Amino acid sequence: MASLLKSLRKVIRQAPELPLRFPAAGFEVFSDSIIVEEEQFDAFKTGQYYPVKIGDVYHRKYQVLGKLGFGTTSTVWLARNLIERKHVALKIYTRDANDGDELRIYETLANAGRSHPGYRHVRTALDTFRLDMPGGATHACLVQTPMWDSFRDLASRNPTGRFTEHLLKAALVQLFLALDFLHSECRLIHTDIKADNILQELVDTSVIDAFTQAEIDHPSPRKVVNGATIFASRGFERPKKFGDVVLSDFGSAVKGDQKRNHDAQPDVYRSPEVMLETEWSYPIDIWNVGVMIWDLFEGRHLFYGHDPERDRYLTRAHLAEVIALLGPPPLDLVQRGQRGREFFTEDGKWNTGISIPKRKLEDTVTVLEGEKKEAFLKFVRGMLQWRPEDRKTAAQLVDDPWLRS
Repeated sequence: MASLLKSLRKVIRQAPELPLRFPAAGFEVFSDSIIVEEEQFDAFKTGQYYPVKIGDVYHRKYQVLGKLGFGTTSTVWLARNLIERKHVALKIYTRDANDGDELRIYETLANAGRSHPGYRHVRTALDTFRLDMPGGATHACLVQTPMWDSFRDLASRNPTGRFTEHLLKAALVQLFLALDFLHSECRLIHTDIKADNILQELVDTSVIDAFTQAEIDHPSPRKVVNGATIFASRGFERPKKFGDVVLSDFGSAVKGDQKRNHDAQPDVYRSPEVMLETEWSYPIDIWNVGVMIWDLFEGRHLFYGHDPERDRYLTRAHLAEVIALLGPPPLDLVQRGQRGREFFTEDGKWNTGISIPKRKLEDTVTVLEGEKKEAFLKFVRGMLQWRPEDRKTAAQLVDDPWLRS
């Protein structure tokens, strides 16, 4: 009898879950005058988003439980794998998204050495599939482990809007492990490291249960446009426990085994070699992290690149700010860049219509003093070097004395 009961319990555990039932009424309907989430993008206006509905089951096993977010090329949803009885995140791409490159990047991540300590700090794919639309259009779907908020959200939840020194150190150690895995094991350059793309692993499953129950009790506001329903995104509650730091979003990642000189990186994080259009590789990620630290630790950008004459971002204004903090660039770097003569004379003198700001790197650090400040500045100077070859690697930065103090 005991063995029979044990077998029955095993069968019950292996049986697929039944889909949940979500309310068909009782939700707020946005007026036509309110622009909701992805409705603002041209891709929505041309019908390129897949019409996801909460409660639908895709690929015969993933039931959509609620909307987590949206972007210019995708929407992201919390779902339940009814067969394996676990929660997942579905990233559903727009019809014309260049999803093939990103999915190939995830294949590279999956085939890399999982024994590397940085593997657990990189967001990988659990599954991929496609959703078909009438007329032959298809939408790629990426299945991943659900994550909590990004570093930007985490900072905004702090009354100061910034990370503490302890939190910053712990986060950066894990981020550098992720980068070392990308650079040394996968031969990939991320190119888009920002607070939005660094996530916290979600280990408190009660947060997911609360999200699902909230969708049942208080259905998400929505509106219907041209037959497609646009749902408002819903956030997770603050978990009782946080997991690992995880680097995500590889839509802009490129192979690092060939050098390039095309434009890359968000404007305020662009590295000198990208701005000067010289060949770049893995060190642009290191510069990117070094600059981003000010967003987390000081609550503002280190560089803005705002040109007062044109009232917008321009490379010359950005370079002027870098010169103010790091001094003039080495002549050999200027000469290597295709745009070097646009900003400098033949012998490396600054030659544009704007002046160099009167700033020092030391003045940009307000949250530390004394020896701590000196150690921090020494740490960031290992990343903020004009020449890419002069920057420390992710593996070297993991063991930096300030980071480990």
